[in-house]
Parts: sequence; structure tokens; C-alpha cells
Amino acid sequence: MQDNDPTPPSGVEPSNYNAPEQDAPLTSDVIFQPSPSSENTGSTLRVDMPFADFEQAAQAVDRIRQQIGRVLIGQPQVVEQVIIALLASGHVLIEGVPGLGKTLLVKALARCFDGQFGRIQFTPDLMPSDVTGHALYDMKTERFTIRRGPAFTNLLLADEINRAPAKTQAALLEIMQEKQITIEGKGFAALTPFMVLATQNPIEQEGTYPLPEAELDRFMLKIRIDYPDLQEEIKLVTQVTTGQRLDGLNVDAIEPVITSEQVQRIQALVSNIVADPAVVEYAVRLVRQTRQWPSFSFGAGPRASIALLRAGRAQALLRHRNFVLPDDIKRVALPVLRHRITLNAELELEGVSPDQALESMIAEVDAPRL
Repeated sequence: MQDNDPTPPSGVEPSNYNAPEQDAPLTSDVIFQPSPSSENTGSTLRVDMPFADFEQAAQAVDRIRQQIGRVLIGQPQVVEQVIIALLASGHVLIEGVPGLGKTLLVKALARCFDGQFGRIQFTPDLMPSDVTGHALYDMKTERFTIRRGPAFTNLLLADEINRAPAKTQAALLEIMQEKQITIEGKGFAALTPFMVLATQNPIEQEGTYPLPEAELDRFMLKIRIDYPDLQEEIKLVTQVTTGQRLDGLNVDAIEPVITSEQVQRIQALVSNIVADPAVVEYAVRLVRQTRQWPSFSFGAGPRASIALLRAGRAQALLRHRNFVLPDDIKRVALPVLRHRITLNAELELEGVSPDQALESMIAEVDAPRL
């Protein structure tokens, strides 16, 4: 039996799969660390540059946004929300019809820093072990070894996650919540930072499996990508068809502007941004209101309150502020709550969307004046 099988698991693109150099024995403690970073030059940031200065961290985040904007035409709010999830150590569910740049957005984000990127194409025959990895018995050494799956990465793109059955979707629950993967009863630490970016198509029905509420609740944000406006679509078509023969996802123009270590420092900085007790109470009141609002059959749980405050802190950093305003909470309320509530059947029949119902509810909750 070969120790290093280069064949990727089912559903994993060969170009995005790197077989481990050496399988880890099942009985040993394996610590997964990010690969050493080299010093960048030019317009990129230095690897050894500390983020002691708040404004410097905010400028680094601006560079990430600018780099993604070089390849993703329009959609500034979508880009902002993905960056918010990264800074707040959260996961993202991206919903949109085909061809709007969901996969391009994730690849562009991965190019912005030196972390590892993995992609899994979810299909009905994908097994949980294809995501997490599995144990193999090596007849030469007479030992079990662990073959790590594509989930051992920094940014994991779960493409068309709703095409896989619930058993396979559940393979992501542990690593999304606990930042570890259990294989044959032994836990292995995930790389840091770690983020799941899952995509799904809202108009597909055949061959899809709805995500269970427990899994939806583990996504900090649910982001919707809509069609571009006329001018943005003209710019998009011009850019893709000029000097290119294929419609491939070209992210070569993006330069790495930050390292994995710096991302972790910014995440630590975001977690310490000042939030006045009145702002914290406002976030909690918004979530609690979903549980008694007549438009909803089911409201959001306490995890939504936590996500709302964490996302609000990241939103403040994007605005170059070291304190959270009620407007920061209000700005991230829709992506935090839209996948955590259930509309009444009557409103669904009337064609009311969750966003419309949430906007009506948010308008009725008094925000504090600081």
C-alpha cells in the first residue's frame, strides 16, 4: 500500500488537493501549523510587521478589500460581509444563482493572504471521510495511519454544499464549532485561522438537500449575491472577454497583502474592540425580538446574539473605529439573522421575504443613543 496516495477524494478538485508529504500515525499527537511565510515586497505588507497600531490594522483590511475588488466587479457589500466574517472568526454561507462570482470571491480572498486554500465540490455521493480524512492500515508497517482530508486548510470552500446528504454536511459541524476534526476517536487541531465558505444555489431543487437548522446556526453570516447592475455587468463582460479565451476564474492579478499570523492578530484585536453595555443590550434585544415577532414561527437563539456582537466589532474596524456603534449592529443584522428565523406560512404564501420581515422588525427596536 502506498503511504502517500496522490489521488484526491471524491468531489475534490485535483488542482486544489495536496496529498500530505507523510501520513501521521494514528497513535501520535499531530499539531498542524501554518506554513512559514516569506517576506513580501512591493505593495504588500511585511510578514514581521506587528499590528500594535489600530489604524494600521484597518488599513491592512482596506487593502484586502481593494485587492478583491480588482477581480470581483461590483458587489461591495458582499465583499465587506465576507471580510467581516474573516475578522470575526466566523463562517459564511453564500447564496446566489450560478455565474455571479461566488467561487471567484472565495478564491480571491484566499489569494489575499499566504494561508492554505482547499475546495470540495459537494455531490450526492460524497462521503464524510472525503471531507475530514480517514484511517488506513499500512501492511508494511502494520500500523494505522491518518490520511488528512481537504478540511485541513485555512480557507475551505464547500461548493454547492446543499447537494450532499445530511451525513456528509454534518462532517463539517465539529470543525466549524470546535476547530478540530475527530478521526477514529482522536482529535486533530485545525489550521488557524480557519474559515468555511459554503455556496448554494437557491433555485435548484432536484438533487439537493436542505441544510439542517443546527448547521445553518453555525454560519455567522448568510450572504446573498444578486445580479449586477447594468454598468457593472458591462464592465464585467468587457474585462472577461478582452484578452482572454476562456471564462476561467482568473485571480492572478491579486497580490498577497497579509499573512496568516497577521490575520490572527487582527482577529484578536477585533475581539477587544470596545462595545458599550447599551450596544450589547441592543444586539441581544434584536435577537430576542425575533422570538416574539408575529411574522416568525421560530426566532434566533443565543448564538445569534454572539454572532451579532462579533460581526458588529468587525464592522467597526472596517469603519476605522475602535468602538462599536448601534449602526454597526444594525448594518450586520440581516446577514446574521436571515438564516436563523422561520417565516410564518401565511407570509410565505404572500411572497414576503425574510429580509423584508426582518427590516420591519429592526425598525421597531429602539437603538440606544451613545
